[in-house]
Amino acid sequence: MPCSLESRYITLEIINGKNLRVPSERIPAGIYVSINNDSSRRWKSAISVLSSEESAAWGNTVDLSSHGSSTLSVEIRASYEADRMLGNGEVIGKVQISWDDLLDRGDEPFDLSFPPVGDVHPFLTLKVVVVYARDDQLGTLSDSLIDCEIARHTDADVSHLNDACPASHPDHAAALTNLAWARLKGYIRKDLQDVDATTSIFRDALALRPRRHPDHSLSLYNLIEALTWCRDKKDTAGDIREAAQLYHELLPLCPEGTYLHSIAAGKNGVDYVIGECNNLPKDESDEGIHFRRVILDLCPLDHPLRPEALDKLSSDLRSRFTQRGNIEDLDEGIQFRREAVSLCPEGHPDRDGYLNNLAFSLKARFGQQGKPHDLDEAISLYEEALRLCPVGHNFRRALRTRFSEHDDIDDITRAVSLCREALALCPPGHPTRDTTLNNLALALKIRYNKLDVSEDLNEAIDLYRESLRLKRLDHPERHIILFNLSSVLCSRFRQTQENEDVEEAISLCQQSLSALSSLHPDRYFSYMRLQEAYLSRYQIVHDPADLSLAVENFRLASRHPTQGFPGRIQEAYNWTVAAEQYDHESALEAYSAFFELLDDHLATRSSATSRREAASAFLGAQSLPVDAASCATRTGNLRQAVELGEQGRGQQWTLASRLRTPLEDLESTSPELARKFLHLSKQLSNAQGFAAGTDRAAADRAAIEYRRLTREWEAAVTEIRDLRAFSRFLLPPLYEDLQVAARHGPVIIFIASQYSCSAIIVPTGRSPHHVPFPSIALADLKTLKDRFGRAIREASRMNPTESRTDLIVLSRILWDEIMLPIIDVLERVLKLKRRSRIWLCPTAAFTSIPLHAANPFLTKPDRSKEPCLEDLYICSYTPTLSALVRSRQLMKKRVPPSFVAIGQGQPGAGKGKALLAVDSELELVHDLVPATASRTIISGDAATRAGALEALQQNTWVHLACHGKQDPVQPYHSHFVMRDEHLTLLDIMERDVPHAEFAFLSACHTAVGDEETPDEVIHLAAGLQFSGFKSVVGTLWEVDDSVAKHVVEAFYQYMFKPSKEGVVMNCARAAWALNCATHAVKTKVPLEQRMVFVHIGV
Repeated sequence: MPCSLESRYITLEIINGKNLRVPSERIPAGIYVSINNDSSRRWKSAISVLSSEESAAWGNTVDLSSHGSSTLSVEIRASYEADRMLGNGEVIGKVQISWDDLLDRGDEPFDLSFPPVGDVHPFLTLKVVVVYARDDQLGTLSDSLIDCEIARHTDADVSHLNDACPASHPDHAAALTNLAWARLKGYIRKDLQDVDATTSIFRDALALRPRRHPDHSLSLYNLIEALTWCRDKKDTAGDIREAAQLYHELLPLCPEGTYLHSIAAGKNGVDYVIGECNNLPKDESDEGIHFRRVILDLCPLDHPLRPEALDKLSSDLRSRFTQRGNIEDLDEGIQFRREAVSLCPEGHPDRDGYLNNLAFSLKARFGQQGKPHDLDEAISLYEEALRLCPVGHNFRRALRTRFSEHDDIDDITRAVSLCREALALCPPGHPTRDTTLNNLALALKIRYNKLDVSEDLNEAIDLYRESLRLKRLDHPERHIILFNLSSVLCSRFRQTQENEDVEEAISLCQQSLSALSSLHPDRYFSYMRLQEAYLSRYQIVHDPADLSLAVENFRLASRHPTQGFPGRIQEAYNWTVAAEQYDHESALEAYSAFFELLDDHLATRSSATSRREAASAFLGAQSLPVDAASCATRTGNLRQAVELGEQGRGQQWTLASRLRTPLEDLESTSPELARKFLHLSKQLSNAQGFAAGTDRAAADRAAIEYRRLTREWEAAVTEIRDLRAFSRFLLPPLYEDLQVAARHGPVIIFIASQYSCSAIIVPTGRSPHHVPFPSIALADLKTLKDRFGRAIREASRMNPTESRTDLIVLSRILWDEIMLPIIDVLERVLKLKRRSRIWLCPTAAFTSIPLHAANPFLTKPDRSKEPCLEDLYICSYTPTLSALVRSRQLMKKRVPPSFVAIGQGQPGAGKGKALLAVDSELELVHDLVPATASRTIISGDAATRAGALEALQQNTWVHLACHGKQDPVQPYHSHFVMRDEHLTLLDIMERDVPHAEFAFLSACHTAVGDEETPDEVIHLAAGLQFSGFKSVVGTLWEVDDSVAKHVVEAFYQYMFKPSKEGVVMNCARAAWALNCATHAVKTKVPLEQRMVFVHIGV
């Protein structure tokens, strides 16, 4: 080169470095390059963060003079401080390079290699620029020199650092870290100093480096390293739990691509900690579950340990649920287990376990909520798990549960067989033998209950005893075997009457109770089994004290707050049965408990169909409303009889209507609260029905959201009840509230109970009257109902001129046995004038009997006819008293009338025969409606489901002429047949039309309820009344459209008969108009087609 060495200096660019591995394996804060120009001058680059690929980039330059030494010393060093350095860090590599060598490189980048660290050679990429002019550039080099007492002590003697860096020194945290790391390395190398003291030093250093400190992340990692080593050597859960918490804080602070992130997020970092935490014992405390959530947060969606973390969290939530009974824990755990299964597709080695665990949680939720799809899904999951892993005791449990629900002996026989197979695989000494013994014993007990084979019972007792011997006294599930053994001993006591068995059964239950906390859900089972033991002994010994103790345990079981509603409802039902059977004074309390629990249970369901499904699940309980009313009448409490009957019979409609409660009074008292309640009601209404569907995970999420909204809605209701005038807002109505239904005439409630049959007359402004039917039992009413059905079917096949002898006979029975005693009270006691309005409110078997058709069919000596019921009074029906009260309240909202006649006489293939008289009926009705009203006809292709729904919402008066179908199995699917799709009861109920007034349903089966819950009176006419129609004419059975038009014509002629005020469209005239019409067409319409029409409402 043209210049002499003495006159030159160079600019050296440090571009990047690779293979930068730290010999001590300590994680650095960064990497820097140090260049010594002579013995007193050293240059340092910036500290660059080490990447996950063990590389660093600088782009720094340094000016170096040719004066001094003929060689340069280049070092790569690891710094353990990102900000202020203490000492010079750790050498990664060091080389000497001559000036000549540098100058020969030219101005192209070149690599400078260093001695190997492990199996790789670190190297730097550099670039040289030769500068000819001379100036003073060495000042910047001098300023970068590190030459101090602390640095020398850092490199030479770590133990001296505390003397050199006291607590007030700015490098104290760095000094502590270096000291702790040296001690930790000594500990790792078996120089067993106190590792807890070392960890404490790391904590002190971290405390000096708060969250925004540049070395905070590295201090976190150093402490984690120490805690991990503690875990390895001491096996303490606290260390690994703290390490996980610190990783949860650290990882978000480590940018991806950095070396620290690659180490912390790798298999020897957080993955190791996650694996160790997944192996920790179950902890259902709030702190334990919070910790499990931290572990789950450490596992992103694609993390291989996420399924196990999900399952562990779900397991702890399930355990907390068993301790506290909070259904949200179970729901959330099911969501997590669904995700775990989804992350383990076919072929995954752990799929069977996660399937099994999800099924177990679903089965537990079925026990709490009684939703059949949970049990069906659990069975399906268990079956898949069983195929993958042939031994699965939970599948056996599910089969036992399904047997209990569906009574299929094949299920329980298969469960017993599987339990025996499992027990053969668990010989004495096997860790799960105690559980397997319990499972087989339970299956045998269930089979004994079905088949009454004493060998099954005795074997179950022996198996439970062996299982109990194997369970530790402190085992968390020992109480289950205690009350299960108690149950089988009770069964044997009832068989053998050996007192020792029942005494032991009582003792075992008391032991199980003493082992459980006051809110443990399983206390319910201990109460239940204790009740069973006391009642069994009472049945044999007849000691009243045993009956009292049994009742007390009925009470405790049904009121235990952390057990699911299905079990508590079943226990309340059993309580009513026992109280009635043994004439115990607690019977009315038991009925009230049942209705309250059922109401709370049904309120958790998000659709009308699921509510009815839930109510129907309690076999035998459908008669409880009338049984409760009967019980109250037998004790002389008629007011409570009316209240209980109404509460039990109206639950479906009450729950459906609670979101449509009129708020005028509340708006005037507290407008803000009224708006809040209305808003939440709309949200809850919009959420109804979304929990159905085939996507079970989505259905679960919808159900959880519905329950959240329900809690908010209930909180708002509680606020409203705190207002003085609204203390009973949406509570079951009292007698005084219900008596409003009788404002325009008495309401007669017909009670058909297995204990007694009678009527209660609710008059206007007076106490109720009881009318017993001493000669009629429930079986007689069922016979009468069946005979009416046969007589009507036979009459429909007769010539119109033939005498309906059977119907006449049955109408006489109605008159003599049922209506005559009632008429006697109406006339003699209440002094009710003839042609007054009365309302009939039938229950149970009465709902299928045409009570309004009661007729003596007798001729007086003067050859005049003895008056029948409809000669004496204008009869209407009401499903419940509350429905009539609500219709009257809505009568305040009157708008100008508009009338639509909807007809579909050509429903299409497979939807019923053609109704040839429909079109002429529609024209007839249209012509009879006053011209002052807006009148519309919808028929033929226009009479679709959507068209009919729109017409129902836009008009105040409706006439429907079409096929009607009552679905006896699922009444909400009852429908009117339209051109395209059916117009269902659910469709109608979902529309809120408060201004609607009157509907005439000229269709079949529009006012008869379903078979499973007759007391609820779920039919098309009631649905229209619920949606807002105050007055409805419906039918009890099939209508002959060729003759029905005579009734229709006469009805509208009377309905719109001019008065002094002219022609007024008043829906309250409908009952009178129907009464007049059926009388007017006696010579044209046969008896059964006159009886078929009934009026409902105001």
